[in-house]
Amino acid sequence: MGNQLNKWKDPIILLSSVGISGIGDFIYLVAINILVYQMTGSATAVAGLWIIGPAVNVLTKFWTGSFIDYRSKRLIMIGTDMIRAIFVFSIPFLPSIWLIYVVLIGISAAKSFFTPASMTYITQLVPKDLRKRYNAIQSLTISGAFIVGPAIGGALILIGSVHIAIYINAISFIISALLLYLLPEKEELVRSDIPRLTVEQVKSDWYVVINYFKERKYIVIVYGAFVATVIFSFAMDAQEVVFTQKVVGLSEMDYSLLISITGIGAISGGVIVSLFAQRLSLRSMIAIGIVMETIGYILYSVSWSFISITIGFIILGFFNAFLNAGITTFYQNNVSTNIMGRVTSMFQLIQSFMQVVFVLLVGAVADIIPLRVTIVSLAIGMLIIATILTVLVRLPSKKMYFNETE
Repeated sequence: MGNQLNKWKDPIILLSSVGISGIGDFIYLVAINILVYQMTGSATAVAGLWIIGPAVNVLTKFWTGSFIDYRSKRLIMIGTDMIRAIFVFSIPFLPSIWLIYVVLIGISAAKSFFTPASMTYITQLVPKDLRKRYNAIQSLTISGAFIVGPAIGGALILIGSVHIAIYINAISFIISALLLYLLPEKEELVRSDIPRLTVEQVKSDWYVVINYFKERKYIVIVYGAFVATVIFSFAMDAQEVVFTQKVVGLSEMDYSLLISITGIGAISGGVIVSLFAQRLSLRSMIAIGIVMETIGYILYSVSWSFISITIGFIILGFFNAFLNAGITTFYQNNVSTNIMGRVTSMFQLIQSFMQVVFVLLVGAVADIIPLRVTIVSLAIGMLIIATILTVLVRLPSKKMYFNETE
């Protein structure tokens, strides 16, 4: 018992850091949307906030992996948390919307380093036999932040102001960085061995990743199929407000309630996965998660009432926890930490580029054909990919990729 508690000491600190910064992220999401709308009165200006993240990823992911893999992932996480805290804290003092956009680009750039670095550091810090449960709890933590963050943000804005909510977000990043500082360094790096970040070095690292993709085709295809489903779901989510209100006929109050119910479904799924993680195989978690999440999106695409769309959202929220915990653990168990930063950056580059393309394409197509047809087509496409992914993870010959012990 004591040994188990000792093994969980550092992962719990890391989970606390993730949870606090996650709540801060959602407080910030509410506050920045309201602030930009107050300053401009433009829905287009607010919509532009949703493009910044993927667009910055496309511009930075070419080389972030080359920076991350040769340096301390823990220090990168601490540094990017502090950079985001400073940027966020400066937002209320900026006099124009354009300066705010510049700062938001800086925040997104910092996050583009944080995400691959954290994936690698989690793999280094958390023993293989604990990763599945850790990822399940982290999924639960993020889902909880999805519910708690906007609620806190709304309350802060109601009793104070948008600026107070933004300051709280900056403080959350500082607390997150302090918690990360308490964690051990998992790498022994020699400064003289760290290559300079040059065009030639980035090109060399790209060839390394491309060769890795050729040698580890099964891992790349499985994780790539998961990324494809994320792209399809992102395209559907981008039209969610328009679809639910104009096509299904829900009110703004109905939509707000729907989002809360989805979050509760995700939290419930996270609790179940956390409690029974050791009894569920990785293959089952991925297969059940992707199939049921896709069924949720199918129900959403053909919904005609609040009840039907709520059922779809509860299903996709609940089983998203299974899928995320399973696929993340599969990825961490099969990709070497020596190259994980570069591989993760490559996947995220592809994902971000396709997300921008799909959002723009769906927006353009929606003006030509009914939005219902577009959403149903995306859901069917997601179902086809989910079916392929399910077959892949169930192949008896690939059982070794799902080993969960050291």
